[in-house]
Amino acid sequence: MLNIFKHVENHIRVRSHFRTNKLSRFMHIDANINHALSGLVSDGSSSEWCEIAYPKLIKLTRLLKGLDLISGRLVNVEEKRVVNDEFLVESMRKFKLTGAAFLKYRSIQQVLSKGGVQSVCVDKPVYDEPFALNSLKRVCDVLGLSAQHRKLVRLAVCPQVTQHQIWTGALAEILNQLKYEMNVKENGCMTKGDTMAQQVVVNCLKFLDDVVSYGPESGSWMQVAPKKGANSPPSAKWADLLEMFDDLINCLKYDQEFLVYVIKLDIMKEGLAQIKDVLVDKNIGYKEVRHQQSLVQKKLTKFLGHSSRCLFTLLLYYLYGSIQDIELDICCWLSEDDGGNKYCLCVGKILTSDGDKMVRRAVKQLDRALGVIKFVHEMAEMKEILELQGHIWCLGSESRSLSYRGHNFFVHGISL
Repeated sequence: MLNIFKHVENHIRVRSHFRTNKLSRFMHIDANINHALSGLVSDGSSSEWCEIAYPKLIKLTRLLKGLDLISGRLVNVEEKRVVNDEFLVESMRKFKLTGAAFLKYRSIQQVLSKGGVQSVCVDKPVYDEPFALNSLKRVCDVLGLSAQHRKLVRLAVCPQVTQHQIWTGALAEILNQLKYEMNVKENGCMTKGDTMAQQVVVNCLKFLDDVVSYGPESGSWMQVAPKKGANSPPSAKWADLLEMFDDLINCLKYDQEFLVYVIKLDIMKEGLAQIKDVLVDKNIGYKEVRHQQSLVQKKLTKFLGHSSRCLFTLLLYYLYGSIQDIELDICCWLSEDDGGNKYCLCVGKILTSDGDKMVRRAVKQLDRALGVIKFVHEMAEMKEILELQGHIWCLGSESRSLSYRGHNFFVHGISL
């Protein structure tokens, strides 16, 4: 228990003799409360449950103030600092689950109905616990699309997001972010595995730089394929980068700080495996290079399906130039008319603080979620009228609204 206190002390900015008292009070939660909250999602349907859950939310909010989960990592949003603490990470998961279950019963219908929306749609999917928007399938599930509309979506989306420059750009974005974080860690404690991984990252980026540098804008289109002698090295292939990704994953897979990148690298291996035999050698001549680039797009389009997280990463990069995950705490549909032709889709985040940086970051993530959903809805050629809203809940927050990039966002307090 004392080890837990020492870990958490580092992330609570109060004088040391108050820290242990604060954590002691938090850890000493009545056994009856823990027992009552053990079935969070299933039992969040009574006033009695909400009365028990509310004090739990207050305690968790105080403990986790200013922190949030970003791409699976706990981050101090104000300081832009990753917090490596298993106790706090688990506490954040409990906070999100408790908050979502509480809102499901207590606040969602009351709050959203004030905006002129009549009722929650029973025939549309509702997500009342935290989830990641991480595949086309998940977006199609949220929209409740039929098999026919899902086929339209894939046929429309794949050729756009598998273009050669999108593919190489997404790979470079992941590697550059990893390189940046490794350079930051270099000032601290670097292991032998980290040092090896750094070199592999450099080699991966050089590989991509060689691939990208051969294009119409670079002047290389004037070159012709040189004659190859018997001693010429074999042409490079995407399999070479796939092998480097394997090496990089092996170097970092036990390092919790870089686990999010290990996952991303593993996701992108799905695409690399499909194009491993495609050439990337600049010495094969411009026309052949263009043919090989076309093969990359064709193979990725053919083999990356609805459930592919690799395909979804390419979609995020295509739309936003970002590969960061989209995490939501709540998602529900509401209907405004009896004809069932006009719907409002609401996505939400539950925060531990309503500070400007916290709210701004939540708004940007919700905006990305709404943008992806809108894009897929348009690709599905749906006839229904769709309104999109983002909602943010925080304990003790005052209700207010704001607009960002054409979307409306609403901030709500959480109370009994």
